[in-house]
Amino acid sequence: MNNLRHMMSPLDFSVDELEQLFDVANDIEKNMGKYSHACDGKILATAFYEPSTRTRLSFETAMLRLGGKVIGFADAKSSSAAKGESVADTIRVISCFADICAMRHPKEGAPMVAAEKSIIPVINAGDGGHQHPTQTLTDLLTIRSLHGNLGGFTIGLCGDLKFGRTVHSLINALVRYKDIHFIFISPKELRVPDYITEMLNVRGITYEEVIKLEDVMDKLDLLYMTRVQKERFFNEEDYIRLKDFYVLDKAKMEMAKPTMHILHPLPRVNEISVEIDDDPRAAYFNQVQYGLYVRMALILTLLNKTDAHMNDGLLREF
Repeated sequence: MNNLRHMMSPLDFSVDELEQLFDVANDIEKNMGKYSHACDGKILATAFYEPSTRTRLSFETAMLRLGGKVIGFADAKSSSAAKGESVADTIRVISCFADICAMRHPKEGAPMVAAEKSIIPVINAGDGGHQHPTQTLTDLLTIRSLHGNLGGFTIGLCGDLKFGRTVHSLINALVRYKDIHFIFISPKELRVPDYITEMLNVRGITYEEVIKLEDVMDKLDLLYMTRVQKERFFNEEDYIRLKDFYVLDKAKMEMAKPTMHILHPLPRVNEISVEIDDDPRAAYFNQVQYGLYVRMALILTLLNKTDAHMNDGLLREF
């Protein structure tokens, strides 16, 4: 394939390229049928070495909606990794069968190793506590669609800011946009890593760190809730102590702006009460839908099948 390109990080795409990607995603949202044969004859391999529901099914649905087919595995135990096969060898094998691969792996950097050895595009579908780029693309598209643009807002990120790869990826992506103020809401044990605050200081981007969600609810245009991730803890006692530190309920929502939107990468445990689901400001299930559109747009882009003009329904390669 000419111009082979991978997606390891949201920063792999320029701001302008992301705008084009989001334009395609929004066009898919409005004109799904126009893209139903865009990937006829193409195969997506989903190589998931750790459990996933939304991300894996979203990728598979995206390819099926584009007219392509899907192969893959949903657990390392059902792949040759259980026999000791390396990621590098696995991607070489997958490259013989598929046209594009989405990989999730518990080890940071594993998808990058695959990309270096692959002759097909590789998408990082999450690597340990490091990156989750397509969730970040989903978050950005959701914010752009609901807020109107990517800039000029105050966003609160609440919960596990230490281990949350979605949080780290989103912050690194948002710093490229103008006039964004970050509010980090977490217990001291789960505060955002120093390298992130140091990066914000160097860039001159404003932020504040607080412990109580109630103290800042009225300031927020967007609230990004996260779960405390049991799988990232070494000590179960620490997990039990912190897992219920934040619960977003109606009482807290009464303090928020009527225009504020709530985002969550899912799955949730109990950090957002189910009584919030019917609140018009709850956007986390909208995020899931936007995740489908953005993954469809990403597959098209990496396979060089993007509709450049999106006005005549004719997909062309470039």
